[in-house]
Amino acid sequence: MIPGRTLLWLIALAASAALLSYFFPPLLWLAAGLLCLAILGSFGDLWFLRTRPALRIQRHTQGVWPVDLWNSVTLQLQNEGARTLKFDLIDAYPDQWQCEGLPYSSQIEPDSRLEISYKLNPNLRGDAQFEACYLRIKGRFGLLERSFRIGPAQTVKVFPDFSRIMNKALLATDRRVPQAGNLRKRRRGEGTDFRQLRDYRQGDSQRSIDWKATARHQRPITREYQEERDQQVIFLLDTGRRMLSKDDSTSHFDHALHAILSLSFVAQKQGDAVGLLTFGTERRWLPPHKGRVGLDRILAGVYDLQADETAPDFKLAASSLMQRLKKRAFIVLITNLRDEDDEAMREACEILSRKHLVLCASLREKSLDTVVQTPVEDFNDALRQAETLRYLQQRDEAIRRLGIRADQLIDIVPERLTQSLVNRYLDIKESGAL
Repeated sequence: MIPGRTLLWLIALAASAALLSYFFPPLLWLAAGLLCLAILGSFGDLWFLRTRPALRIQRHTQGVWPVDLWNSVTLQLQNEGARTLKFDLIDAYPDQWQCEGLPYSSQIEPDSRLEISYKLNPNLRGDAQFEACYLRIKGRFGLLERSFRIGPAQTVKVFPDFSRIMNKALLATDRRVPQAGNLRKRRRGEGTDFRQLRDYRQGDSQRSIDWKATARHQRPITREYQEERDQQVIFLLDTGRRMLSKDDSTSHFDHALHAILSLSFVAQKQGDAVGLLTFGTERRWLPPHKGRVGLDRILAGVYDLQADETAPDFKLAASSLMQRLKKRAFIVLITNLRDEDDEAMREACEILSRKHLVLCASLREKSLDTVVQTPVEDFNDALRQAETLRYLQQRDEAIRRLGIRADQLIDIVPERLTQSLVNRYLDIKESGAL
């Protein structure tokens, strides 16, 4: 039991009247009356609140939430008792979620229903837990209140906002949009898999002419090919401490997940299988699968994945992946390189490159570029820029020591990772490098 606001006011008034009775003695009777009223009312409320209210609460919400999007939750209250209940209610939603519409104060009549809606915005991927609601029932006279926990617990899954990710993937593959950085033209008729025979068109290579079909139809006939399908795209994702870096509200690790999901979407549209291996404290292996199944497995496999303070072991990750892959694949290694990584990364890339086509994507802090581009106005700015340039130089030297060809390495700010990976993948598909 806790005192309500009305009881506190009564006690405060009684105390004030008792103090003033020293100067005005009749006020002592007022103080005594107020105190008796507070005591009698409290006993009445105590009797009213002696039992648990016959109130049932059901929570209606979706089982899967997109991160950083507002969605509604509905609480349905059913008063199965014979008393009118005045209450304050707040739902025990997951910590750190943004909320609008709570707490809620109202009353519910006997044998009636009440629906309460409010909005939540999850800010973190993974499994999230709703607990029983916090309900504070007010006594008949409002002098005492009692708190209860009523309602079910519920677990929901918070996924990356796939609609936003898919839009980025579509933008990156739309070669008519200059902002996407894709100015290439598809090379009609070239590829590695035979598609169909068709009439010769101006601009077709003479090597693509099918002479037997030409002789049979008495007109030039060309073989048309398409990009080779049934290939594998495997992501090797660093979940160590370096991926915890942030340039804005989104961590490097989340940028990497968005890029992985975007490229997975594009690859499954091309008919390729997608898989993933993480290395860090938690190692997850998602074998490659084609089509929407592969994309769904990637999404379900990474939605609750978080980076931690583990140091990356590149060589162990490469060896582990080589044991799992039997078929040649396009491997995308995503990490944040440092100047001390040259030997470990070189060994890992050598292991993977024996059989597979490897692309190493290193995420560079955007703040470094910002410091370099900021005009120097004082001595502290000069020191900061000099140290930043020195760090970037050491980083570039470490990357050069890796000995990886320029077309197999990208050093990029996180927000441009999706575009770069999709472009590089499409280049490889069109070149037939796999």
